[in-house]
Amino acid sequence: MEDVLTDIPPPSRFFLEDLNNFTPPPPPLPYPFLLFSTPNPTKPLRPSLLIIALSSPSLNFFHHVSKTLIGTLILPEIPVSGNSIQPSLRDRSCNIYTLDDADQPTLLVSVQYAVAAERAHAVAKTLINEQMLPERVLILDSIQSRNFRGKLPPDDTFALKLETSVERKGVGDGRGESQLLKGVGYFPSGSVVDGLAAALLSRCQVNKIKGTLCVSWPESGGSVTSLVKSLLLKDVLPGLERGINSFGEGEHFRFGGNKDHLLDSDLYT
Repeated sequence: MEDVLTDIPPPSRFFLEDLNNFTPPPPPLPYPFLLFSTPNPTKPLRPSLLIIALSSPSLNFFHHVSKTLIGTLILPEIPVSGNSIQPSLRDRSCNIYTLDDADQPTLLVSVQYAVAAERAHAVAKTLINEQMLPERVLILDSIQSRNFRGKLPPDDTFALKLETSVERKGVGDGRGESQLLKGVGYFPSGSVVDGLAAALLSRCQVNKIKGTLCVSWPESGGSVTSLVKSLLLKDVLPGLERGINSFGEGEHFRFGGNKDHLLDSDLYT
C-alpha cells in the first residue's frame, strides 16, 4: 500500500494557465503624466507643429539642434537613475523641448526608451490632451522588417509615410494635398505599423488632428540619419538649419531596447 506522506505526489491535473486563475491580478500601474518647468501652466500649449521622435535617426538629428527643455513625460515604471544632468542620447527619458530656430511655434518630444504595448495608448493620450493641443503632429519612427510586406533591401535607404484623413484631405489649407513630406511615398497596403507610433497616429485620427507618421529604413546608421535630416530641413523645418550644432553625418546611436519594443502590440494598418 502506498504511503501518502512519503510517496511522490501525482502530477497536478491543472494546467499552468488554470493555476494562474487563482492568483490575484497585479495592481494597475500609475498613469503617465507631464511635468513642466513652469508649475501648473494656466494655458494649454498650442504649437503649430508637434514632432515626436521615436527612431534612432530622428533622435540623433534633434540631439544636435538648438532647443530649450520645458518639460518631461513621467512613465512610473521607467527608472530615471543613471540619467545625466544634461540631456544625453543614453538617458532613459521622454523630454519635451521648444525648437529655438523654427519658423513656427514647434514642440519636440524625444522618446528615448521603449514603451510597452499595453502602455502605448496611455502615453499617446498623455502627450496629446488638454495640456498640449497641437495643430499638426509629425511622428518619426523606423520600419520594422517583420511588419513590412515584401523584402527590405539591406543596402537601401528610404522613407514612407501614413497620414490621418484630415491631413490627407488638406482640410483648412484650401488645397487638397499634404503640406508635410510631399515627396515621400505612402506606406504600402498590407504592411503594418504598431506600438507607440500607431497609438499616436490613432490618437490624431480620433481627435481630427492633422497627423503624419514617417517611417524610415534602415533602423539606424549614418545614411538613414542623413536622409531624415534632409527631409526635415527641406519639407518640415527649413529655418532650422542655422540652429544645428556640429552634426556629424556618420554619427549614429541606437538606444537600447528600441528594436524589440514593438512586439505583441495593437496593429495599425
